[in-house]
Amino acid sequence: MLNKPRRFPLTLEQVGTASGKGSGAQELLRPQAPVEQAERDRHTHYIPQGIGLDGVGMRQNMVQRLTLEGINHPALIEAFIRIPRHWFVDTGLVNQAYEDTSLPIGSGQTISKPSVIATMVTLLLTRPELSLADTAFPLGRCLDIGTGCGYQAALLSCLSKHVVSIERIHGLHTKAREHLNRLRLELPNWRDIRLVYGDGMLGHAPNAPYDTIIAAAGGQTLPQAWLDQLAIGGRLVAPVQDCLTGQQMLTAFDRLSNGDIQKTVAGQVLFVPLKSGLSSNELSNVP
Repeated sequence: MLNKPRRFPLTLEQVGTASGKGSGAQELLRPQAPVEQAERDRHTHYIPQGIGLDGVGMRQNMVQRLTLEGINHPALIEAFIRIPRHWFVDTGLVNQAYEDTSLPIGSGQTISKPSVIATMVTLLLTRPELSLADTAFPLGRCLDIGTGCGYQAALLSCLSKHVVSIERIHGLHTKAREHLNRLRLELPNWRDIRLVYGDGMLGHAPNAPYDTIIAAAGGQTLPQAWLDQLAIGGRLVAPVQDCLTGQQMLTAFDRLSNGDIQKTVAGQVLFVPLKSGLSSNELSNVP
């Protein structure tokens, strides 16, 4: 049996650049795909929530698949094992909770694939200015743009001194609060998260500056507010549309000790578009 090529830990140049079989095409990070198939599955498959899923075995199997791709940061591995992903998905989709797939959560949004989250968080964990003093909470003060159902924010909280997570869709903000309240009640020593219903493009100045910022949506330009709220030595990871090709590129922005911003492109990705403003729409079952 041929050994599967290792994908982690990734250098910035390696993220999302695995080529197809002889085609030379890039393998995109697609956190929202395949939404349509998952939505069809939710009507044809049903496993009552909690059956065979509340133990750590399913999460350990998921992590084992990710470690075969090279994930080796102990705190990140522990976070994936600790946080029950099936708590964050609809009951009709819990049988897919520990597969490496995105799943619809309503309002046209999805919970990202574990491998996509791992890729982006790995970039944050390897920022150049990370000091030995930060090893207990390597993400420091973290800003999460796009709470969604709250799963990524929960993972980030295991690695951070404090997490602020912003969601512009009121229904998702409410759903995330319910999910995280469950963690607060059922998981010991839970580190709380500040959830904000607001315009993610504005960041959240009251708790700035942030050592790490991560965004689950991308636009043609990076909001200046995000850069303004990035601390010295901090790293921001987000998809940004290339003005020449129109392709989304996963990009890391580092604020150097002299205050300058250094940009490094990691690879091609495909995320939902970044939008401004607030939405009070109720959750929809149609992605």
